[in-house]
Amino acid sequence: MLRRIWARRTLAEAFSSRENSFGFLRLLFAFLVLLSHTFPLGYARDDPGAGITNGQAELGEIGIIGFFVISGFLITRSGLRFGLGRFLWHRALRILPGFWVCLVVTAFVLAPLVALLERGNLSGFWSHHEGPAQYVAKNLFLAMQQYGISDLLLDTPYAHRTGDSVFDGSLWSLMYEVGCYFMVGGLALVGVLRRAKFVVLIMAAAGFAVMIYDLIQAPKVPGPQGIHGPVLGFNGLDRYSLIYLTYLFLLGALFELYKNRIVMNDAGALVAVVVLLGTVQFGGVAVLGYPAFAYLILWLAIRLPRWLRGIGRKQDYSYGFYIYAFPVQQLLALLGVPDWGMLAYIALSTAGTFVLAVPSWHLVERPAMGFKDWTPRRSRRRPEQRPAADPAGPPRELAKDGA
Repeated sequence: MLRRIWARRTLAEAFSSRENSFGFLRLLFAFLVLLSHTFPLGYARDDPGAGITNGQAELGEIGIIGFFVISGFLITRSGLRFGLGRFLWHRALRILPGFWVCLVVTAFVLAPLVALLERGNLSGFWSHHEGPAQYVAKNLFLAMQQYGISDLLLDTPYAHRTGDSVFDGSLWSLMYEVGCYFMVGGLALVGVLRRAKFVVLIMAAAGFAVMIYDLIQAPKVPGPQGIHGPVLGFNGLDRYSLIYLTYLFLLGALFELYKNRIVMNDAGALVAVVVLLGTVQFGGVAVLGYPAFAYLILWLAIRLPRWLRGIGRKQDYSYGFYIYAFPVQQLLALLGVPDWGMLAYIALSTAGTFVLAVPSWHLVERPAMGFKDWTPRRSRRRPEQRPAADPAGPPRELAKDGA
């Protein structure tokens, strides 16, 4: 027992791209976001996570943190294996088709249903200056410029609290995710990931320094302070989110780049738990709690029971669950489901989200990924002209690390 607790296996030795629990963890983090949204969407109340962490993080933020750490780890693996064009093609196939279909389903299926429920007809729905067509067109390239549709959903608990018409408030984070993809692609292109990985360490250290500065300025609020607002003219981007989400992504990237030096064992996980709980109680979650949580995520991916490792390996519903949960919860709130009790609201929200997430995977996301090996006609080679496989290339087991 003690030998296992103090075992000095590195992350490279302990982690298997085929046998890990990332699929389960991603689904868990997506559910945390749904749970977080239950309170403002159903009851116009604050997420209780802020109270638990002394105002430092809500449940939904914990889910987002988990997503970005895992993404940083896996996407960096992908950046090390593929050229820039192939890398970006894979990333576009994984994000955009599901996102685009979600926009269309929200605008042309869910929004008309909401209009009928609220008004009894579709009068003015299609011609509104922020109608369904505008919703799709303005948000097509991930930077969310329009959250409402035709002034609907203004009679929901969330709108009573904020005054805003919002159909899918979860989509805001996707632009930051894609921005991190371009960052990894650029770092790979100039050789940083292979020959100068210390640059990534310096970038993460800069983010860490910002977190320390902000801890001094505002001890109970994590993340960069005083720099909210549009980035490069994009109203859909916010400097606060850009800095702290990129920092979290870089933490995940560092675990991949330094996997041969990072020791993963139960003792390290225990220390990480103590540090995380300490920061939750006394402050400094963004400074020490984020790195500790990142370590725990990688440790859980390795150490969770074997039966959890099959979740998400062949059917990854986590992305669809994340992008569809918010509109489902809004629709149920409009129907008065929260009045049936919080457990009923959570259960029906979860079930309703899976009703959309499952076909999203089987009909959109997985078929799109089937084109990942597509090559433009002019760049194709005849079979006899293809170079022989590099015997020193990546092992076959890396083929399913999320790339």
